[in-house]
Amino acid sequence: MPRVIDSPDQFTVLGENIHATRVVRRGGVRGHVFENGTEAITYTVGGARRYVHVPEHFTTTQPYEQGNLKHFMIAMWKGLHGDADESAEGCAYIKYEVDRQINAGAHYLDLNVDESSYRLAEQKESMAWLVKFVESVSSVPPSVDSSNTEIIEIGLSAYSGTQGRPLLNSIALERPEAIDMAIKHNARAVVMASNEVGMPDGAGERVENVGRILEMALSKGMAREDIFVDPLYFPIAVDANYGMHAFDAIEQIRAEFGNEIHIAGGMSNVSFGIPKRRLVNDVFLYLAIQAGADSGIIDPITTSAERALNIDLESKPVKLALDLLHGNDDFAMNYITAFRAGDLD
Repeated sequence: MPRVIDSPDQFTVLGENIHATRVVRRGGVRGHVFENGTEAITYTVGGARRYVHVPEHFTTTQPYEQGNLKHFMIAMWKGLHGDADESAEGCAYIKYEVDRQINAGAHYLDLNVDESSYRLAEQKESMAWLVKFVESVSSVPPSVDSSNTEIIEIGLSAYSGTQGRPLLNSIALERPEAIDMAIKHNARAVVMASNEVGMPDGAGERVENVGRILEMALSKGMAREDIFVDPLYFPIAVDANYGMHAFDAIEQIRAEFGNEIHIAGGMSNVSFGIPKRRLVNDVFLYLAIQAGADSGIIDPITTSAERALNIDLESKPVKLALDLLHGNDDFAMNYITAFRAGDLD
């Protein structure tokens, strides 16, 4: 019988938020402008307002000119390259997020520096520094995440293991060498449902891809319980069928490969471009768990397995989100109309 968890304590959380991709709006709720025109990212610790000041050279970057502040990119740079005061400021901000993720229930902290620089050497330097710093302030192990296996190797090598076994994010058919890397570093691993040339189309292709990469991993000695399958979740705003593709894939992966493996994935991807994202994410997580998922790459501060498992299936907002995710609301018209009418509050 397919495994369906019945308690949030059984759900493994890969906290996704410590990424160089993350942005806040300049001049927005968390983007402060001082009287002299300089800017900072704001956050609060113990009721006290704190700042991560934006270095001058970041004001010439494309994200800044587009109205965004890449707050972890800035904090990582300050922690690694700044003077004593700047380094302390960057480190304090990263520790703040580490604490928030862990307090919200993260079992791993997914660390990604890919957008910290365009230069591979600088990316490697940033990953080594970030893993070591996070290990010094964390109580849970890292999930070392990158699109480049060289960066993953650096991150896994930098981790000394004080919080337990790390996670490698990720293994895929396009880079099977990551299997050997996981074994070398005694790491658990996220396994992607993509193939050598791109993203899958439909549940069947996902299951086929997962079967091929799992066969490689298991034949080399990886244990099923150390594998977290990512079926790949895509924005429902792009295609009304993407929700059912995901749920069908989860059910088939669980049925074909058993209850020992874990089924995870970037849950928040589904709500890109949709208003009231937390509602859609909660309902998606509920449906994914019912289909057989037992873990997820999520921000536990905004997405909660406990809340998802206790949603009111009879409420109007939840019913609209269910229709949306089941593919019964083309172009999300009913959902967006309800949002504009205030019916999703």
